[in-house]
Amino acid sequence: MLEKMEAKGQRSVKGGQKGHKRPVQGTKKPRLDGTTVGYFRRVSDRLKEGFTEEEEKGVFVHNVLSEVKGKAALVAVDMTGSLVLEKLLPLASPAQVAEVLAELGGETGSEFRGVACDQCGGHVMESAVRQAHRWTEEDPAQEGSDVTEAGEEHCGMLEAQVQRLCGVVRENIVQFAKDPYGSHVLRTLVQVLSGCLTREAPGAQKAKKNKTYESEMMDFEIPTSFWWELKHLADCLMENIKVCVSNTSACAALQTLLTVCHRKRPILCKKLNKGIMGYLTSLSSAPGVSPLLVFMKDPSDSHLLQTVFKFSHKALLRDVYRNHLRSQLMPLALHPIAHFPVQSLIAASAPFRLFLKIFDELMEGFEAILAAGNMGVVVQMAESCAQWEDRQSVLLQRLLQAFHCSEPASLQVSCLPLFLSFLAYEVYYHTEPAEGAAVTQSSQQALSVCYHGSRLVQALAGFRERSVLMNSLHELSSADLLTLGTDPMGSRALQALVTSASDKGRGKILRKMQDMYVDLACSACGSRLLEAVWSSATVSQRQSIAERLAPSESRLRSHQFARHIWAKFGLTSFLKRRRDWMEAQTGDSKKRKMFRDILE
Repeated sequence: MLEKMEAKGQRSVKGGQKGHKRPVQGTKKPRLDGTTVGYFRRVSDRLKEGFTEEEEKGVFVHNVLSEVKGKAALVAVDMTGSLVLEKLLPLASPAQVAEVLAELGGETGSEFRGVACDQCGGHVMESAVRQAHRWTEEDPAQEGSDVTEAGEEHCGMLEAQVQRLCGVVRENIVQFAKDPYGSHVLRTLVQVLSGCLTREAPGAQKAKKNKTYESEMMDFEIPTSFWWELKHLADCLMENIKVCVSNTSACAALQTLLTVCHRKRPILCKKLNKGIMGYLTSLSSAPGVSPLLVFMKDPSDSHLLQTVFKFSHKALLRDVYRNHLRSQLMPLALHPIAHFPVQSLIAASAPFRLFLKIFDELMEGFEAILAAGNMGVVVQMAESCAQWEDRQSVLLQRLLQAFHCSEPASLQVSCLPLFLSFLAYEVYYHTEPAEGAAVTQSSQQALSVCYHGSRLVQALAGFRERSVLMNSLHELSSADLLTLGTDPMGSRALQALVTSASDKGRGKILRKMQDMYVDLACSACGSRLLEAVWSSATVSQRQSIAERLAPSESRLRSHQFARHIWAKFGLTSFLKRRRDWMEAQTGDSKKRKMFRDILE
């Protein structure tokens, strides 16, 4: 079996992550003199102010890059200078970016490695490579009839520099892949060559709050040469598959390659998945034990297997299950690390009959999985069951039993709070299930919601038979519904339940919620819930909602969230032109019904 390396890097497919600590180097790092550092600090302050005119921005960028010329490599590895270059390159033209890259690489391109594998220089290289998505952008500074020709020339310069970098990376693939900073440059390069980039977050603080930036991708056209470079780079990584599997940073680069290829080059992705799985399963292990079981329990390789399963085709998944994982899923589902790739396997197999075999095998130890705290496995089973109606009732019944609210039948009305909190009956209510009626939610326990509980309820809301869940929802008090509706996770669960209900069932819930519409509208989560409810509501239900909101016009129109509700629901028209408002809602309702009939 492979010997695991000690290097610890980021496992995310996102390029450009910061904060890696670098081992202390033996040689002293070159520094800019104090005067130059002061200049770049002033430049940084000016960049924060922004520009109102393109011409002003162009002159500023030109002047700064003129100061950088001749010492770009030194500036790139300096902490202050690198921050300036990182922010400046997105403002520069493709030709200017190409000039910076040309200087960073030196005459032969050999200097690329030193900059890319530097704590500061790596971020500059990433920023420069990212600009390759603008390879078709014309230089606004060019005038006259030669604009197109000049623009093509400048973009060709940038394309040529990216190709030159690719050559250096291929020649030093192991060093780039294993280095914590070089690996990020490699990942960004792979994204650019494929024609899709992760969107850059607007700022460090916002990035922490808005993690959706990690998965949002921006597609763009690429020159033909990029496709061939991607193929050669993929071949190069596969030739060094042992390094990619045994080193955390290199493993993350391989995951990025799989992710972008699945999106842009599915045939290549299929080939890569087959090659990776073939290598992993060919390694020696204990007699009678598949090597895949070892990799699924490894912190780094388990993440790689998650990615492989996610993007695998039917035949590969079937082969992996039959030859390596059959009868082993329960121990893996109970393992603190292996249960993550098991979740990916469940999700990937959902469209195929293979899921039924996986489901039946895991159901044998259903409560043991819950007891181990691996709720993600249970949630993924529920989400995948949405495509298999014959397994839905089986899963729901086992959930009721696992949460100790199955018998007597009167206890089942308490299931929703238990599912949302992922707690058994006696733990949640601090009492043993008694013979007879269930303990009412409002009198015994404040409603609580956890992440996996919200996902579980959202999945169950998509089941064909959900009367048990809806009956439990109707038992909640108005205060509980308001708590649920204004909670970040609870609001999504309530949204799934309300929007999936029949018109009659939805009306019953809305009557209980009618006194809280204004409070919901003035909540970040509640306003989103209210919009979703509005979209699925009948005309009479919309009229009822509007009648409850309209008297609070001043409060709603002055609130940061509620004012959008006021505008979207057309409440000004509701107050002043009721007939026109009713006609608009009736027309919208007919349109939604028509589309629903077409989809069904």
